[in-house]
Formats: sequence, structure tokens, C-alpha cells
Amino acid sequence: MPHIVAVDEGTTGVSAILVDARGRQVDRAYSEFRQIYPRPGWVEHDPEEIWRATLGVLRKVIRNPRDLAAIGITNQRETTVVWDRRSGKPVYNAIVWQCRRTAPECEALRKRGLEGRIRRRTGLVCDAYFSATKLRWILENVRPKGDLCFGTIDSWLLWNLSGGRVHATDRTNASRTMLYNIDRRAWDDELLGIFKVPRSMLPEVRGSAERFGACERGLFGAEIPLVGAAGDQQAALFGQGCTRPGSMKNTYGTGGFLMVNAGRRRRESKAGLLATLACGPRGETVFALEGAVFIAGAAIQYLRDSLGIIDKASDTEALARSIPSTGGVTFVPAFVGLGAPYWDMEARGAILGLTRGSGRAEIVRAALEAIAFQTRDMIDAGGVRVRELRVDGGAVANDFLMQFQADVLGARIVRPKTSGATALGAAFLAGIGAGLWKSRSELPLDVDRVFEPSMARREADRRFAEWRRAVARILSR
Repeated sequence: MPHIVAVDEGTTGVSAILVDARGRQVDRAYSEFRQIYPRPGWVEHDPEEIWRATLGVLRKVIRNPRDLAAIGITNQRETTVVWDRRSGKPVYNAIVWQCRRTAPECEALRKRGLEGRIRRRTGLVCDAYFSATKLRWILENVRPKGDLCFGTIDSWLLWNLSGGRVHATDRTNASRTMLYNIDRRAWDDELLGIFKVPRSMLPEVRGSAERFGACERGLFGAEIPLVGAAGDQQAALFGQGCTRPGSMKNTYGTGGFLMVNAGRRRRESKAGLLATLACGPRGETVFALEGAVFIAGAAIQYLRDSLGIIDKASDTEALARSIPSTGGVTFVPAFVGLGAPYWDMEARGAILGLTRGSGRAEIVRAALEAIAFQTRDMIDAGGVRVRELRVDGGAVANDFLMQFQADVLGARIVRPKTSGATALGAAFLAGIGAGLWKSRSELPLDVDRVFEPSMARREADRRFAEWRRAVARILSR
């Protein structure tokens, strides 16, 4: 029976999984890559290092290329790469979605009154999170010459996997560039003019379950079809089976990403959430609402790597449970500004309410609670009704966090057996595009555990109000 391979290229590393004809993951390989911080608030990756890491994990899971129906791709979105079309070499490091270097340019665009125009066309707020100002920064500051290609990481991987024959992206990734009209499903000439981006640099845009080409034969010994691509959050939404309007998931990775399937009609939230594109049951393009929190699991990395108060992420659960509360400590992890619903690029992180009795357990518990509070903040501000939230990402293994999330939301939290819904979503899209399956409904959703709310609603609201007061103290405007 044919198998599918999916690449899940994330912010801190890249995975490849092998999926059988029943949609079950049967093999996996993973490799980390460097995080580059040239200045405070700047974040970069080496595109060639990402390509090498991707090739390495693929070679570990591809043993018999003739048994493969397709390779699918999912990727960190918004991260921007520019390379020379002839040499295939990047002109500069990839500028990562977390990078805040173009915040002043976004502020200048707002002062020119352009934010409303940008949001109407793209569904996005004018923020350094998205690709357009990153691309403009490279063009203005690096000043590369020659025949140039622009792409998000999916485009970079497709280019390299195809031996330079394919320069393409899918609609979900294109919708995160701040250059793509999500109603017309096309690159927007007015936005290209605003950001001074030559159309010749742009990739061709295709559907998320379409064929993009084939691998260069020399890589794996056969021309494996390249089928399906989607941004990581859209792939996770699909992997979690959220293909009906109103169904939603939250991914707890480096950041926290809420996505709600909105169906065939574009929907605008009351505040804070973005309109974007996602995938329906057969991989067809639909609308979605999204809220993005910049720092979720990265807050736990900060406790480990910068403060040194834990040895590993799994230590946090026992520490959080060792005390009845944070003792008034509140952690606002705005290390690179605040995403939804505030979109404050200049906000910075803080740990508030410290006393002489505050120790590492209180700080750790406050960091975990902050992840859950940020999720409620997005949902409340967006006016989204939630009865059930499906979850994925590395942090969902923490039972304390998942129970606290159910308590603070007053909603059921459904956790799958595998936290890798992003990679599975890419595999499922590739399999549908390759003809193995017709719809997401044919594939399994294995539930590990359901967390029901147990905290009194009044207490949950009181705790959330404390969080909101702490956030108000660090906002820049």
C-alpha cells in the first residue's frame, strides 16, 4: 500500500513523518536548527541550514521511494526568504515571523492611513509579524541584484526539492504575506505598489491539496510527487478535523495559535482576530479566523534557558501542582510584543506581583497560566463562542496546563493521542491530492483525553481579570 511523507518545518526544528494508507503515523525523524539573534528583537534562520535539516530528516524516513504516493509540506508561516533564481542561493538569512525589526515601518504605514486598506484586502493587521515588510527590508537594506525569488519557507523547500523547477506556494501561506487579496485569491497590485515589491519575485499560488511538481530524482532515487502544502496552523486545523464552520483548534507551540473554521464566507471578528484562508474537507480553500500569540511554549524555554529555574519542560507540571496558587504572581510573556488581541509591537514582558515568598514554583505556575490566559484573551476579544477546543503542539502533554485551560475557558479541551496534528494535516492534504483519500472525514481523529472545566466560573473570571490588569500595565499605548 502507498505511503505519504510529510515535512513539518517549524520555528525551532523540522520533522518528517511517514503515514500509511490508513492515516497512521508509522515513522518520524526530527532535527533542530539554529536560532539567530543579530540584535534585540531580531530573529533569523539560515535557509540553507533549514534545507540541509529537511533533507536529512527526509532521508531517514524515505527507505523505499517507490512506495510513496507523495511528499507534502507544512511550514512556519510569514518567515521570509529571498534567493537568486539562477544560483539558488539566499541573498540574506530568512527573517523569522517573530522578528520585530520592521515595526517602525508598520507604524509609518498606519500613520499614512493605510492599515484599513491593507486589512480589507488581506484580512491582516499591519504588523511586522507578516512577510511584506520583511521582504521590503531585505530589498532596501541588502540591495540584492539579479533575478530574485521571494517565498515563505514552503516555497524555499519546494524550490530545493524540485531542483529549482518549482517556484510556488499555496493559498494559506500566500494569505499571510500581507500582499495577497484573500477575496480575489490573487496577488494584489496595489499592495505590491505600497510595499514596492516586483511581481516577478512572487511564487505561483496553488490550492493546498494540488500537485506542485516532483522531487529531483537525485535526492531520493526517484521523482516523488510533491503534493499539498499549507501553513502550519492551517495544516493543524485540518489535521484536527476542524473542517466544519465553527470548529476550532489551538496550537501550543513556540507561539499559541487559535484558528476557527469560518466556511465559505469571510467573517470579521469584533476585535483582535484576523481573517485568513484555510482548508475545507477535501482541501478546498475556505475562510478562517485566527488569533496569534507570539510567546506560548517559548515562555517555558525562557524559564529553562534564560532563567535556569527548570532543567526540562516536563518539570513544570510537578512544580505548578506543588503549590495551590501563584501567590499573586502574574507572568506576561511579551518578549517580542503582544499579538492578538492587542497587536502591540512595543509591549515587553514582565513578571508582576513578586514578594519575598515568591519562588520558582510560583513563577513556573504563572508562566503556564499565562499560556491559558492568552488563549482566553483571544477568544473573548474575538467574540467567538467556544464549547469545545481541540488542541495540539508540544505543550499539550502538560495535564496541568490543559486542565487550567478548560477551567479558564469554561469549555471542553480535546487532546489527541499524537501532538503532531500539524504534520498529520500536511500528510492528509498530500494524500487527498494524490488520490489516496477523498475527504478528511475518511481519516481518524484519535482522542487521548478530554478535560472538562472544574473551576467555578466566578473564580475563573476573577483570575482572568487579574491577568488583564497585568497586561494593561505593560502595554505601550
